[in-house]
Amino acid sequence: MTRKERFEFIIDYFQEHAPNAETELLYDNPYQLLVAVILSAQCTDKRVNMTTPAIFEKYPDAASLSKATFDELFPLIRSISYPNNKTKHLIGMAKMLIEKFHGEVPLTVEELVQLPGVGRKTANVITSVVDQQPNMAVDTHVFRVSARIGLTVGAKTPLATEKQLVSFIPKELIHKAHHWLILHGRYVCVARNPKCDQCGIRPACKYYQKKIDPKKAVKQ
Repeated sequence: MTRKERFEFIIDYFQEHAPNAETELLYDNPYQLLVAVILSAQCTDKRVNMTTPAIFEKYPDAASLSKATFDELFPLIRSISYPNNKTKHLIGMAKMLIEKFHGEVPLTVEELVQLPGVGRKTANVITSVVDQQPNMAVDTHVFRVSARIGLTVGAKTPLATEKQLVSFIPKELIHKAHHWLILHGRYVCVARNPKCDQCGIRPACKYYQKKIDPKKAVKQ
């Protein structure tokens, strides 16, 4: 199976079995999504979703969050990983939204990465989820799964992974493919002991081929 054929098989599979894949973060608007994504770094979506309701109730928009003090916000996110940094990032992010972007979340990667706590991955998430832009966010799940399956080859960084993925995935599906790979990595292709017996993309998976027929895998 060529790499192109592998991509085609996997895309066809997910289009049939997960046509409506979307983020598991709960939000009502771009501001809430931005807060949730910043909090989700090195943290589970489940934990973030348990934490954000109190934040959104007290700080419903960027204007209110920009006026928060560290001591006011920190208790609301202390259960999240790296709460000190994230508290500072959220307040700084809100202040910049007010001062530079009129309180609105910008929808270009170039503008988003100017915000405290926002890197390329977060910017790609925001633009792809809110605006369905063809941007591929690469988190630990996407990075691991892409390499394990054989979608990426020799990609040592998230950016290298991103570039390889977008070169093979149809532009109109990139925003959705991000969720396909994340959810597959979260529930099936887990880091330890991947659930190959439950996986529908086994015929196209290089990892699985190595397990069942190492000699055959070398040729792929």
